[in-house]
Amino acid sequence: MLRVAPFAFVLLWASSFIASRGGLRFLSPFLFVTVRLTLATAVLIGVTAALRRPWRGLAGRWGHCAVAGVLTNSVLLLTAHYAMVHTGAAQIALVQTLNPLLTALLAWPVLGERLRPLQWVGLLLGAAGVVMVVGMAAADSPVELDGLLLTAGGVVGLCTGTLYFGRFCRDVPILEGTTVQFLAATIACAAATAALETPHAEWTPAAVGAVVWNAGVVSLGGMALYYFMLAHGTVARATANFYLVPGIASLLAWALLGESLAPLTLAGLVVSSLGCWLVSRRGRLAAV
Repeated sequence: MLRVAPFAFVLLWASSFIASRGGLRFLSPFLFVTVRLTLATAVLIGVTAALRRPWRGLAGRWGHCAVAGVLTNSVLLLTAHYAMVHTGAAQIALVQTLNPLLTALLAWPVLGERLRPLQWVGLLLGAAGVVMVVGMAAADSPVELDGLLLTAGGVVGLCTGTLYFGRFCRDVPILEGTTVQFLAATIACAAATAALETPHAEWTPAAVGAVVWNAGVVSLGGMALYYFMLAHGTVARATANFYLVPGIASLLAWALLGESLAPLTLAGLVVSSLGCWLVSRRGRLAAV
């Protein structure tokens, strides 16, 4: 499972950008995220109840799970979907790959995890790939720049939530912990939708399909895999998989939506993928 999880996570997370681009043509962004998380939370609560899983494993850490859930789900998804209305999905995916570098920089003082020199090279290569693509896009369009900066704020939320999870929630039961995290994230997104947005929706088949895919497959499957990787490894190795997401997302957009791949985009994706390989190679991260 530990070997398969990173590849499955990358594929699922990349597919969410394609589904979201389709769904946001019919739903306002905050409402889209709220409905997505509401469905995922309902499924988790139902599964937990059906399996009669005990909640005592979360004793004293309910609040920690809630904080981690809001940061890793609500902050990241709300900013990304709002930005995606005006900014390309592949570019947003590239900005999110800054998460591994920021996480690795903070994992040493917060969690006592340090990288080997070659793995630092990998993280820097990944960041360079992001700069190659995003820098040119930002220079061409102020609107895109605003969207990318907003997405970067979501990345800070994801990084903070990842480190918080690693510090306080790593050994919680994964099903019960994930349920609490999604419940807290859903409440936060519903509050943001009510306070900051005038929601609108056209429930076309495409809109329903996009919400169901992102709720059932991405939110449940993808985030469960992410928390699984965090619980069984270091945060730097888990977050390094984000470097592969833009490449897969771009290929899916090319195959399914007919979007073209510019030479600079391809170069940036290659550099980022190389960085991910260097970080995730079999050499273990040392613990202080």
